Amino acid sequence: MQATSFTYDPETRTGSVLLDDGTPVDFDAPAFDAGGLRLLRPGQRVRIETEGEAPALRITLVTLQTL
Repeated sequence: MQATSFTYDPETRTGSVLLDDGTPVDFDAPAFDAGGLRLLRPGQRVRIETEGEAPALRITLVTLQTL
């Protein structure tokens, strides 16, 4: 699934993304670490992997979207 980076805190490695329908979803440090990223800037397109369904949707991986 694709999304857009919305917030990111480099000290805690946590943040949030906006799904394409505008829904914000938070991610935790393990999801960020799973993607192997060092930094994430607001507005970057990302690929996410999730588990569960809304409203309990949980991001398990965040990585950059490449074409």
